[in-house]
Amino acid sequence: MSTATYNGWANYETWNASLWIGNDEFLYNTAKACVEFCAPWETPWTKFQRCMMDGQIGRYLGATGDGVRWDDPAINSCERGALFEEIEEELS
Repeated sequence: MSTATYNGWANYETWNASLWIGNDEFLYNTAKACVEFCAPWETPWTKFQRCMMDGQIGRYLGATGDGVRWDDPAINSCERGALFEEIEEELS
């Protein structure tokens, strides 16, 4: 098991997804809306994934601009949770 990281993140996929969410206004606003309006049975991340992968948006924005799919299983669950927790704190 490797302990290497990618720019301080668990791996390239996690870093890339976080970078895009944090630096693209549409993606960041979508993430904020997912924090505010997720249903009790889903997490903000699963809502974000569903918003980005389903329907018309998914046809065009199913991946970051660098090609990492939002539903890529390599995206680290702990770190993506922390990202959405930070967004939740900003909204409080």
